[in-house]
Amino acid sequence: MKLSTIVFSIVAGLVIAGAGSAKAADIEGIWAKQCASCHGKDGKGNTKAGKLAGTKDLTDAKVQAEIKDDQAVKALKEGIKEKGTERFRMKPGQGLTDEDIKALIAHVRKFKG
Repeated sequence: MKLSTIVFSIVAGLVIAGAGSAKAADIEGIWAKQCASCHGKDGKGNTKAGKLAGTKDLTDAKVQAEIKDDQAVKALKEGIKEKGTERFRMKPGQGLTDEDIKALIAHVRKFKG
């Protein structure tokens, strides 16, 4: 194998790895901006807003088992309304792409204890 091919492969790998890291940083930023005020940085929901909304502890394995990916997608796209009202318990995500939503769900799954 030529040295130039090896160098190109290494550089391409680093670029791809860097893109993945940037995406992880993006999701951390989205979580901090749109989710953490209720769910907390750690996913425990132990915030003033989280307590008021009855936010579940995302580090609890039982809670994680109850959350199906399709339900999470719907919640992120449409929000969650209080029963019998038009008020949101959880507002829809703002400006999220399908890729962002998938990455947020993967982020939430990392909280599983």
